[in-house]
Amino acid sequence: MNLDTQPALMRDRFYPRSRQTVRAARDFAVETLDAWGVGRHRHDVSLCVSELATNALRHGVPPGRGYRLRMLRFEGVVRVEVHDSGPGLSRLRVGVGRGLVVVAGVADRWGAVPRSPGKAVWCEFDV
Repeated sequence: MNLDTQPALMRDRFYPRSRQTVRAARDFAVETLDAWGVGRHRHDVSLCVSELATNALRHGVPPGRGYRLRMLRFEGVVRVEVHDSGPGLSRLRVGVGRGLVVVAGVADRWGAVPRSPGKAVWCEFDV
C-alpha cells in the first residue's frame, strides 16, 4: 500500500488508559467495518484490535494518558493502527508475548513506526 495516497475513508477514536476500553475498541472496529460495508476479515480485525489495544495498555500507555485506534480504508485494504505515547519499540518483537504473534498470524501485514512521543503499531487486511 502506498501511504502517500490519501485514504478513501478514515475513522479514529481516543481511549483512556483502562482495560475496559478494549471491548469498546473492538466494538468501534466492527461498527466501522459495518459502516464501510466490509464483511471480510471482521473477526480477524476485531481480534487484532483487541490484541493491539491490550498491548498498548500493558506496555505503551503511561499513567494519565491513553491510546488512539485509527482505522483506514484504502483501495482493497483495511488498515488498523493503535497509537500510544509510551517509550520506544522495545516490546514489539514477535515472541515476547502472544499478542503480536496472533497479529502476525492473522493479518496480511503488520509493523510499527516510531512517533514523537511513542509509536504506532499497525496491521493490514486485504479486502
